[in-house]
Amino acid sequence: MAHEFSYKVSYNSSPYINRKPKKRFHLSATIILIAITVLIFIIQIIVDYATKGFFTRTFGLMPSDILQGKNIWSIITTMFLHGGIFHILMNMLSLMFMGSFLERLVGKKRFLLIYFASGIVASIFFVVLAGFFGSTSFGARFFGSPDVLAVGASGAIFGIAATLMILTPKVKVYIFPIPKSLPLWLGVLINLFALWAISASISLPIGNSAHFGGFICGIAFGLFFRFKYKKRVQVLDQYFSQRSA
Repeated sequence: MAHEFSYKVSYNSSPYINRKPKKRFHLSATIILIAITVLIFIIQIIVDYATKGFFTRTFGLMPSDILQGKNIWSIITTMFLHGGIFHILMNMLSLMFMGSFLERLVGKKRFLLIYFASGIVASIFFVVLAGFFGSTSFGARFFGSPDVLAVGASGAIFGIAATLMILTPKVKVYIFPIPKSLPLWLGVLINLFALWAISASISLPIGNSAHFGGFICGIAFGLFFRFKYKKRVQVLDQYFSQRSA
């Protein structure tokens, strides 16, 4: 999804905006996450090539293993692994656009909390749903198989998207192949359920239950911010309402 982020902040009452930007150079948490993820992906390729997949088997998420108490760390480490160049490219582009936007709104610490919490919840959703409903071919189509490894940051990214969906629902986005811009809330929902429908119909190995888990976690964060900072979030609503008019 490509987003319209080129705007100037003309208000100072939001708790999410740095009122006095620091002049010293610093890397955003989004860029650091992308750099770490790309580095780990390179290590994954090299080690897997030399060991016939040892790295992915050890740090990727296997629901059947988690349910037996094995490789518990993979609930987190799976967020830094990917299934190929196209997979990581799409995820990192989404993280760059949406992550940098959310980080500017909520700050580095809150952004990282949302990212990792959504990724962990996504992993738990995948393990539970695949473990209990994925043992049949029909269930595996919708929830994933408990004996198939899951890798990727998509669940965490859907958490970011869902938080933005609640905080800034009127931001315009583009969803391929739709030529017209859509409000963010609609774009996120289309992306979530279209992926689920397509993958279920033709058995694509996409962790839709993980996406859904991250999405639910992001919704919870978005609602928390919106209700805790009602007046200040109204400023965001007014600002983006004017831009979308």
